[in-house]
Amino acid sequence: QQQKEQKQQQQQQQKGKQETPSKDGSAAGEVKTNKKNVRRWENGFEIEELAMGQPNGKLAKAGKKCMMKYVGRLKSTGKVFDQTQGKKTFAFRLGVGEVIKGWDLGVQGMRVGDKRRIVIPPQLGYGSSGVKGAIPPNATLEFEMELVDVK
Repeated sequence: QQQKEQKQQQQQQQKGKQETPSKDGSAAGEVKTNKKNVRRWENGFEIEELAMGQPNGKLAKAGKKCMMKYVGRLKSTGKVFDQTQGKKTFAFRLGVGEVIKGWDLGVQGMRVGDKRRIVIPPQLGYGSSGVKGAIPPNATLEFEMELVDVK
C-alpha cells in the first residue's frame, strides 16, 4: 500500500515538472480551451494568435536574432510597464536566456508578420523579485507582440 502511494506521489511530481511547453511549442501540460486560436498550459502560460504573417515568412527559432515590437502590461491592472516606441524594435537572440523564459517560449515558432498575445505567469517572468518601480513581485504579465524580422 505504501509503495502504491509513493508511486502516485512520484507520478504527480513528474506531472508538475512537465508544465512548460516543449521547445517546439507543443506541449506537455497543455490545456484545452474553447478559443480556437488560444493555447493554454497548466502553469498559466498562454499564447493567443492575433494575426498570421506569410506562411513562408522567416521563422523564429533558437539562436536566431529576433526583432520585435511589443507592449507589456500587468495582467492584474492592465497598466503598461514597457513598450517599443514608434518604428523602433527590440532585438534579442532567441532561446539563449537573453530575455525572460516566457518570451523565449512565446516567440518560438513565430513567423515574420505574426502577432501574438502571450500571458506569462511569474515563474516564467520576473518571479518573486519583480522589477523595482515597474513590476511587482509575483506578477502575471501580458504582452502583445509582433515579429518584425529574423536574422
